[in-house]
Amino acid sequence: MNRPNLLLITVDQMRYDCLSAMGHPIVETPNLDALAAKGVAFTSAYSATPSCIPARAAIMTGMSQRSHGRVGYRDKVPWTYEHTIAGELAKAGYHTQCVGKMHVYPARNLCGFHNVVLHDGYLHHNRFKDENAYREHFDQADDYLTWLRRTAGATLDITDLGLDCNASTVGRPWHLPEALHPTNWCVTESIDFLRRRDPGKPFFLWSSFVRPHSPLDPPQAYFDMYKDLDMPEPPVGDWVDEEAALAGASDPTTSFGRLPKRRLDRARAAYYALITHLDDQIGRLINALQEYGVLRDTLIVFTSDHGEMMGDHHAFRKSLPYEGSAKVPFLVCDPGGKLGLAAGSRVGHTIELRDIMPTLLDAAGAPIPETAEGASLLALCRGERPEWRAYVHGEHTYGARSNHYVTDGREKYIWYSQTGEEQFFDLAADPTESVNLARDPSQAERVSGWRGRLIRELDGREEGYVADGRLVAGRKTKACLNHLLGQVGLEA
Repeated sequence: MNRPNLLLITVDQMRYDCLSAMGHPIVETPNLDALAAKGVAFTSAYSATPSCIPARAAIMTGMSQRSHGRVGYRDKVPWTYEHTIAGELAKAGYHTQCVGKMHVYPARNLCGFHNVVLHDGYLHHNRFKDENAYREHFDQADDYLTWLRRTAGATLDITDLGLDCNASTVGRPWHLPEALHPTNWCVTESIDFLRRRDPGKPFFLWSSFVRPHSPLDPPQAYFDMYKDLDMPEPPVGDWVDEEAALAGASDPTTSFGRLPKRRLDRARAAYYALITHLDDQIGRLINALQEYGVLRDTLIVFTSDHGEMMGDHHAFRKSLPYEGSAKVPFLVCDPGGKLGLAAGSRVGHTIELRDIMPTLLDAAGAPIPETAEGASLLALCRGERPEWRAYVHGEHTYGARSNHYVTDGREKYIWYSQTGEEQFFDLAADPTESVNLARDPSQAERVSGWRGRLIRELDGREEGYVADGRLVAGRKTKACLNHLLGQVGLEA
């Protein structure tokens, strides 16, 4: 067969469970549900380092966090990887384009793409005027803002709603016409690529949305769908410090706090509204593929870079090891049925974002570089049972809450590296991670087995997390490992 076109759709900060096809009681996602019905849904997909920058490193390079070197969130570390998904596909004869969020450094780094139409959202290091020449960097780097000002008014800015980019606890409707929303813009530019692409080549298009990452600013019609609904209470584990949660709720950008129900419900309504808005716009993009006559020749992969706690255990945002933060939706669809995928199936094998690069290269018939540590998902998508990884190791530097986790999708072990606190969850029986079994004597053998897996993963790490075969708490963490910093001439 001819090589398929490749469409990678990523959204930012979307929880794994926010698909109506997966049984969510509130959110509606009919277009993504259709992709799941025609394709393959992975039910144990994880982001090993669940924040924007390291998650994108896994997507672009196919590497684990230990190899790509980004084990936390750190801006302004140059991207100099030899092998990237776009670069390898370009070498294989694909016309490559990214629209939307890259979150690399420098911001206009192509990372192997032939072209990038960029909107990273609000990035602090590009906006803070005391750090660089603001007008030279942010305004010139961001294509969406330039387009918005040219289209609707020279004084407009992405901060005009007054919502912080990390305000996951507050929401309000978008203040401009819906067509000017960054979600609509991303699809408009993606469709324009279909017009401008080289018709003599297969294409790789990465449509990379900033939403449902905060600010929680859905168009009014979508907010109205959810604002008056009765929201179920989020889970709160028996391990949560309720007193600390009460003390942490005043800041709209809080990552931990017990919110008044009205405020929490409004935030969740805005979050779900952004997802349904995204779903409609993804439907618009799929319809355009059909109009251009390429839908049945295009492999579509949909996922998120990480999740959003959205009140689970009184937590918000990402970087935590819990399902709301680290687990992501993941769909693979071949509308033309040319790759032999098991349409309508669900796969429970534990996968990670590093598997995207090998999957798309495999579909393209392109060589997979030796640096890639992920694996192609196509055999799993066909219903085959290849030898597969037993678990995923994830981590994130996060101050006092710096953490590591290991999971096979059925059980999960968590270790907080600064305090030594352990948690163990039986996800099959307790998918909301409400009961910590780490100190249950009857679970000691299971906990010990998972602890041993983490020790093997961390043995030899430069932070010194393992000594004499044991985990060592309190070691100094770092967001980027020394081998990455040395490559780009930075100090730890």
